[in-house]
Amino acid sequence: MATVYKTFLNNDAASTRTLLHEAVPVTGSIISGTYADSNIKNYSAGLFQSVYDYPYLSSSANHIFDITCGYANSSPLSSSAVTDGVAASDIKDKINMYNQMAQVLAGYDVDGNILEFDQDGNIAGGGTKLDAIYVLNFARLLAKDEIKKGSFTLQLATGSTNAPVDFTELLTIFDYGAQNDYRVNSPVAEYGILYTSSTDIAADGTSGVGLLYYQAGVAVITASVFDQSQFYSSGDTYSASLSASSIETNADGVRNRMYNVEFNNTTELNSSVYFCRVNHNEFNYSANPTYLSSSKIVVKQQTTDQPVSFPTTVGLYSADNELLAVAKLSEPLKKDPTNELILRVRLDY
Repeated sequence: MATVYKTFLNNDAASTRTLLHEAVPVTGSIISGTYADSNIKNYSAGLFQSVYDYPYLSSSANHIFDITCGYANSSPLSSSAVTDGVAASDIKDKINMYNQMAQVLAGYDVDGNILEFDQDGNIAGGGTKLDAIYVLNFARLLAKDEIKKGSFTLQLATGSTNAPVDFTELLTIFDYGAQNDYRVNSPVAEYGILYTSSTDIAADGTSGVGLLYYQAGVAVITASVFDQSQFYSSGDTYSASLSASSIETNADGVRNRMYNVEFNNTTELNSSVYFCRVNHNEFNYSANPTYLSSSKIVVKQQTTDQPVSFPTTVGLYSADNELLAVAKLSEPLKKDPTNELILRVRLDY
């Protein structure tokens, strides 16, 4: 324990922020195929489906994302589903899932009503709403503190639900240009618009096919993207599937067409940097009892030699001299009255 303390001055401490990025590829072979769906977990409530990177009953399995879907009360699917003979519970579940996602990600209006997802993010300006959606909710393990803007790519295979999945032609969805063009009017912070092509980005914002919430790690995809001609050669469309099938069935349909998902996650590393300045006349003696022997400094060969010490550790103390943190030097440093040291101590959190 130290017996001599030195107080930091105002310019002896600084704060820094570092963003660390990690590439995260999730291939279609993991999502569907490699483990014969033993890495897929469905729940009795039937509200969403969980995907793991390994059979979920294994202790080695890691949860990677959830899939769900739903539509708003205002959606045509909500009214048409009633006439299709769909169970009332399925209709209610899909509406509830949409409302749950919307109230968390989009928020409420001034009257307390849940806002619907907006195609261009300009909620006040009206415009087209995403009233029928599929949702990919990525686990914290993958997304970390946030998804890096402009790094998200989702590739979907073409083909009808009545035909084998065709992975030779892919539809790519990505957050093009989100580094400089993203929205901040969400309760969960920043989000970007998802597009199917960089050439589809129009000034009127009518070409978006979904929203990506970076800090929440959630991708919202409009169900209408699956009704494009390259997906279906027959009359079977995902709008029909969304209204007529359960959430689990819809999750299977989307998952089986996911060829690849990739993005860069972000870990925010905050640091406090302390500059420990040791002047020429400070810390030239050691508090270690072995520094002295018979009242003599053991590191001195002659009585006329300068005192010398070899610091190996820096301790940071509170105002009442309680030890809070310890930093170790890579090697002992020689300290005597002829030199000065500045030791840079960084605390990461």
